[in-house]
Amino acid sequence: MSDYQNTAASVVLDDGIATLTLAQPGGFNKINPELIEGLTGALDYLDTVQGLKGIILTSGHRDFCVGADLDMVYGERDPANILGATQAMNAALRRLEQKAPVVAAINGSALGGGYEVALAGHRRIAIDDPRLMVGLPEVNLGVFPGGGGTQRLPRLIGIQAALEVILQGQMVRAPKAVKMGLVDELASDRDDLMAKAKAWLLANPKSKQPWDDPKFRWPGVRPGSADARNLLLAASAMLYKKTAGAFPAAEDALSVVQEGAAVTFDRALEIEGRAFAKLATSDQAKDMIRTLFFHKTAAEKQKGLPRVEDDGFRKVAVLGAGMMGAGLAFVCAKAGYDVVLKDISEGALEKGMAHIDGELKKLRHLDDAAKAALRAKITPTVDLETLRGTDLVIEAVFEDLDLKHRVIRETEPYLSANGIFASNTSALPITDLAKASAHPDRFIGLHYFSPVEKMPLLEIICGEATGDDTLARSLAFARKIKKTVIVVNDGYGFFTSRVFSSYILEGAQLVAEGYDPNTIEWAARAAGMVVSPLQVFDEVSLALGVHAMTEAKKYRPDAEHIEGVDLVFGLVEAGRKGKAYGAGFYDYEGGKRRGIWPGLAAMVGGPGKQGSLKELGQRLMLAQVAEVGRALDEGIIRNWRDAEVGAIFGIGFAPNTGGPLAYIDRFGLPALVAELDRLAVEHGKRYAPSQLLRDMAAKGERFFDA
Repeated sequence: MSDYQNTAASVVLDDGIATLTLAQPGGFNKINPELIEGLTGALDYLDTVQGLKGIILTSGHRDFCVGADLDMVYGERDPANILGATQAMNAALRRLEQKAPVVAAINGSALGGGYEVALAGHRRIAIDDPRLMVGLPEVNLGVFPGGGGTQRLPRLIGIQAALEVILQGQMVRAPKAVKMGLVDELASDRDDLMAKAKAWLLANPKSKQPWDDPKFRWPGVRPGSADARNLLLAASAMLYKKTAGAFPAAEDALSVVQEGAAVTFDRALEIEGRAFAKLATSDQAKDMIRTLFFHKTAAEKQKGLPRVEDDGFRKVAVLGAGMMGAGLAFVCAKAGYDVVLKDISEGALEKGMAHIDGELKKLRHLDDAAKAALRAKITPTVDLETLRGTDLVIEAVFEDLDLKHRVIRETEPYLSANGIFASNTSALPITDLAKASAHPDRFIGLHYFSPVEKMPLLEIICGEATGDDTLARSLAFARKIKKTVIVVNDGYGFFTSRVFSSYILEGAQLVAEGYDPNTIEWAARAAGMVVSPLQVFDEVSLALGVHAMTEAKKYRPDAEHIEGVDLVFGLVEAGRKGKAYGAGFYDYEGGKRRGIWPGLAAMVGGPGKQGSLKELGQRLMLAQVAEVGRALDEGIIRNWRDAEVGAIFGIGFAPNTGGPLAYIDRFGLPALVAELDRLAVEHGKRYAPSQLLRDMAAKGERFFDA
């Protein structure tokens, strides 16, 4: 029975200790006016309590607090309203931390604004649960912590350590959080959590926040000192090297930490609030929040897609023990499936299992017995008979149609009665591959991205005959292996591969035209691309690029021929086949890049051309956008959100834009079509805008609401 309760919070008193529980309706706590009003009401009640010894702040839900109400942030365009909301939150948290000693009893994940609430505690105790995470990931959504996080954390753990958390958007599990100082201690379960919280409060009746202590000394470097100036200069340089100036949220966060450290704590909160209000109402923040939170969440929940709860898979076979195949086997075993890893070579299987052993070593939360049990779920084999009774086969062999047809024909008879055959091809049409199948309705494309253990995206491709049940079961499988899904229709290159190809080939084309390779690389980064085109071309292999371009001619015989293609063929003929071969656009030493190959200039001939970062970056972006337009025209994209999610999480399209469709919206369709027409005249038909883009421009339409 609560001594006090409102719609978002309740208070229970016991021997002078108040347990203040946040429990908004809906199953989770999020920072919005309702939560702040609930917290304020509870604090008003505690003002009337005599002999208050301390407060245990916890949650009535599984998670402590999921962070800011992004519906509210996304929908608000007036900086004054955002500033008012942050001021209300800061006022409530200041009241909380100045009322009595507070322990934040973190029973579940506390991220973003949720962790900022926990920072208002004088001590943070978390349950030692592998699912529990704390941190400040806001920069990944185009904003920065706006509820005191940029000011409390540096004063708690030092400027350098806090900047690493804030600027990298770190989210860490509880044991690591203790080592980093984000959490003070761990508890085994909820009962232990509450007992430890109460014990600490009784042992520390006069505790106050460091920043409210007149004798406060900064941990680490002292603001204003030479060491602090050097630290901030180095941080600024490292940040620019990483973001190329394309992500202002991180830059603003660095400025706010620096400026806030030079003034009183309450003044610092004002600096943070004003900067946050300006950034949170920017176009970039809106586009990033829409895609990186709302669209991604919808894709993860598979909204609007067919659903079955059980995929019916117990035994999964992966064909091909290369890095992709071995990674797939590991991911499937980790999800609980019995896995057969099939190859024609014992040597390949040994390498594949060595790769899996390397991944097992990274699972530090598992003991040796658990790792051994996981490894035992994977059976390496050269024997087809071992595949008998398989419920799902994932083919990950070389990109050759005839080879894949042979593999399909020899493997499919070993499937279980309702088994599904999937191809991990990155480009070959699923309909063409399914011609070798006796059951094309149970044939589907599951296109993973390398390294599959880390890359979150799975592009599912439906061939002409792929059945709805096959798609639904494949989606259930994707949920179990924890992949974010886009579903697209069939066609050479599907969606991600064709857009990615347009990017790296345009990079090669700019080199062939005589532009400085280093300028091209930096222009891509300055536009927001995660990896520059020549670097990533080397990483995927120029040799594979040559093979893919040769295959593409069979499906697109009328495709424009550009000098960049000749350059890539020439590099491969010269033995410069990519990073794995030790030479490509770049020179390599011990597997590490050592700069652009000096001989590249001689290959393209003539004097170097001059181009601005903006001009070159825009060409790289618009080459991709034009390809996206064609994919829309051809019906490859089923749902516009998938274009955004697929481009960003699959191929590293500039996250700062929110995705290619958001980029188009911000550019303005009439202006975009005009610019694409200009580029098509000057540089080739690959830039020509699709009919859909022309039609939308003529009608004054957008992909997403402004």
